[in-house]
Amino acid sequence: MSETRITEPADYTDAFLRGVLETTKSIAVVGASADPVKASFFVMKYLRDKGYTVIPVNPKMAGQTILGLPVYASLKDLPEPPDMVDIFRNSAAAGGVTDEAIAAGAKVVWMQLGVRNDDAAARAQAAGLTVVMDRCPKMEIQRLYGEIGRIGVNSNLLVTRRMAPAKSFKKLI
Repeated sequence: MSETRITEPADYTDAFLRGVLETTKSIAVVGASADPVKASFFVMKYLRDKGYTVIPVNPKMAGQTILGLPVYASLKDLPEPPDMVDIFRNSAAAGGVTDEAIAAGAKVVWMQLGVRNDDAAARAQAAGLTVVMDRCPKMEIQRLYGEIGRIGVNSNLLVTRRMAPAKSFKKLI
C-alpha cells in the first residue's frame, strides 16, 4: 500500500490555490453562523458576493436562513453535492466533517485557519478529493488577486500563515 503524502499548508503553491478557487462553483460552509461578527458569517458573505453559490450548514440552525439562504443540518441533507466543503469547526471535528464531505460527493475539503487534521486529509485524498488545510479561501482570494483590503489599502502584506518577524524591535529609551 502506498503512503499518501499530506501537503504541508506552507507548501501550497499559488497556482494550486488558484486552481482550486477557480474550479469551485459551490461551497458548503460547515459551522455557518448568523452572527455578523463571526468569521464564518463574513467569509460566507464574501464568497457569495464573489459569485460562489454558498450553502450554510449548521445543525442548530437547520430550517432557518443565513443571508437569505436555507441552512441545512448536515452535508447529507444537501440537494446536490457541493464542489467544496469549507470547515469552520475545530481540528478534531474536521475528521467527521471530512467523512461527510467524502460521502456527499464533494471535490474539495478546505479546513479553515488553525484547522488541521492529517488523518482526515489522508482519507479525503485517498477518496480523490483535493485538500487544503489551515487556510481561508477569503484571504487567499484577496491575496492572490490583489484586492483592496477592508481599510481601503492593498498593503501586499496579507498572509495566511505565520511569519517570523523581519527584524527585532529596539526598546526606546
